[in-house]
Amino acid sequence: MKTRIACLFAAPLLTLAVAAHAADPVYITLDHSTDTVLDKATAQAVWAEGLAGKTEKLNKLYPTKRWGFVSEVEGGFNQAKTCVVTARVMMLPVTVAKSLVFKPNKTATAFDALPNATREQCQDLAKTKLKEAIQGVLSSLSN
Repeated sequence: MKTRIACLFAAPLLTLAVAAHAADPVYITLDHSTDTVLDKATAQAVWAEGLAGKTEKLNKLYPTKRWGFVSEVEGGFNQAKTCVVTARVMMLPVTVAKSLVFKPNKTATAFDALPNATREQCQDLAKTKLKEAIQGVLSSLSN
């Protein structure tokens, strides 16, 4: 009898422990940036950093099966050697075939210019603007 009672209390605790160790949900994140401004690997790293620790909470309101994200970072140097960068992040619905439909639910854009910049400084600016745009979309979702 005592064993049955102990099992009744232990089963929910075991279920909670397994759920706590489950992997975080993963959103589809696509990047359509200009390679000279921001390469795909850097964009994916910025996405991973931006979504880290937030996906479990977001998944409750915006399930990973129904929503995904797209980023675009465009820009480069103008004739005056000024680095101009625009970063846009959009939250889009996911189809049954695991592709995204261009019907943005949330959008954020960040842009800036840096005069007399080197290529590395321009790429750092692009990375910073992508982080700002990701933060803009994510903060609008958690409110």
